[in-house]
Amino acid sequence: MSEISDRALTERDLDPDPGALFGRWFEEAGAHGAFEPDAVALATATPDGRPSARMVLSKGYDEGGIVFFTNYGSRKAGELEANPHAALLFHWPELGRQVRIEGAVRRVPRAETEAYARSRSRQSQLSALASPQSRPVAGREWLEQRVAELDREHADTELPVREDWGGYRLSPSAWEFWQHRPNRLHDRFRYLPEGEAWRIERLGP
Repeated sequence: MSEISDRALTERDLDPDPGALFGRWFEEAGAHGAFEPDAVALATATPDGRPSARMVLSKGYDEGGIVFFTNYGSRKAGELEANPHAALLFHWPELGRQVRIEGAVRRVPRAETEAYARSRSRQSQLSALASPQSRPVAGREWLEQRVAELDREHADTELPVREDWGGYRLSPSAWEFWQHRPNRLHDRFRYLPEGEAWRIERLGP
């Protein structure tokens, strides 16, 4: 735990813009040695309310929201297409902090997907190209053979980006910032939309 982990979070520490506060916390998580600070739990649900959750990597945040990428044939993508609402949870135990974000989700433009895909290492691109995500496979050997085949097939060319692979952007409609405090008396603040701004309220721990 860092020196931040038991520090009070008061109204004076907040920002009228929750995205700005998130950006500051995200940078501090990286600076204080958080393991994969961009790792985030993504919760989705079917139209009849059956939830599921998994860890993904966030790959950017801006005024439009938080971005992550996946195979559009995956379970998470299927649930998002049927019920385009989700929740994210960033947990940085090294700092004693959590950020919860809820909102509507939509696909990012294809150009954004392709730009991100080509910024990845060749091995990561091959894995995305080879994997039938969330669907049964014959075994690890089948996956490794498929990667090797694709590598040979595109040995002297740029790897293609699958049409069924791409990004989503979650546009926040609620934020919660959680700071660890001793004796379980943690600090929690929630941001909710109020006109063109955000209403801030303290929550009980």
